[in-house]
Amino acid sequence: MIYVCYFLICLLFIRWLIALVNYLSFAYLPKVSPLVKQPDVSILIPARNEEENIGSLLEQLAKFEYSKLEIIVYNDHSTDKTESIIKQWTTLKPNIKLINGNALAQGWLGKNYACHQLSQAATGNILLFLDADVSVKNDLLERSISHLQKHELHLLSIFPKQIFKSLGEKVSVPLMNWILLSLLPLLLIRNSKNKAFSAANGQFMMFKADTYKEVWPHEKCKSHQVEDIAIIRLFKQQGFASDTLLGDDDISCRMYVGLNDAIEGFTKNIFQFFGNSILVTISFGILTSIAPFVIYFYMGLWWLTAYVAGIVSIHFFVALASQQSVVQNLILVLPQHIVFLLIIIKGLINNKQKKLIWKGRNILQDS
Repeated sequence: MIYVCYFLICLLFIRWLIALVNYLSFAYLPKVSPLVKQPDVSILIPARNEEENIGSLLEQLAKFEYSKLEIIVYNDHSTDKTESIIKQWTTLKPNIKLINGNALAQGWLGKNYACHQLSQAATGNILLFLDADVSVKNDLLERSISHLQKHELHLLSIFPKQIFKSLGEKVSVPLMNWILLSLLPLLLIRNSKNKAFSAANGQFMMFKADTYKEVWPHEKCKSHQVEDIAIIRLFKQQGFASDTLLGDDDISCRMYVGLNDAIEGFTKNIFQFFGNSILVTISFGILTSIAPFVIYFYMGLWWLTAYVAGIVSIHFFVALASQQSVVQNLILVLPQHIVFLLIIIKGLINNKQKKLIWKGRNILQDS
């Protein structure tokens, strides 16, 4: 059993090292630098029942000073005021356009189909897919294009800085970066050709249009529940340079409203975080849960103290890298872990029942 303890300690040390590297690498967009050239940009926004968000995003985009910009919003059969809000903005800004969605084609998931339709309507040299619930500032576009050009990227994705207001969000939303930043060195996404080192966020996906329209990634990944990760793996597999960074104040998002919403959202992709392996996901959940008890029982209090210090350090580095409250995340370590286990359990139940309702559609059945 002592070898199991050594394994648990080694696993923690590796995760600690990855979290430290991600913190020290300062994986954010560089500040604005002169563009090599100013390409035409199409900002593409899929929207389904987004009346709470779409107006704010369009207002922010309308303030962008970038001259070669078109904004296209795909209204995906919204039953609220989404369409009327978009129409108001099309009358105010001629570069904002509305597409009303077609019936969902067989074999497609809703967002993937919306993004594909948007890409076919886009005319820009750069395609930027944004989710309707993000908030953006003016420098974001130039900073993103500059990074894309400097590193000759075909795909750039960003994890927005997360905003959470309720306690339910505070014990759930930070889990995304806790998993990401303690298991994947972000530097290897751009610097390694191995598709195992892949992560992306569909809230911000910027493509070179020529490459996108050569690959048509949303079509190739049309039935993937977690299309962002599938797309970056596809790009790396085909040798197209890609990168993923963390967001700062120029791009933020309140991803979920409340605990139930967050749990439902994360069950869509919890297994994808672990290579789409249910076994690996369950193993990680069990090992991280029992490790302190096993180490205390077989190695004693001092080793337990060192192990707990390692756990605290990981949360410390992840919170700093994510620009989240360190104190808040340390206080909520235990409830966050309980929510993590609940997400795994719910994901298993959904897979068994082939049922996961998202945006009014059963995405497991549809896929």
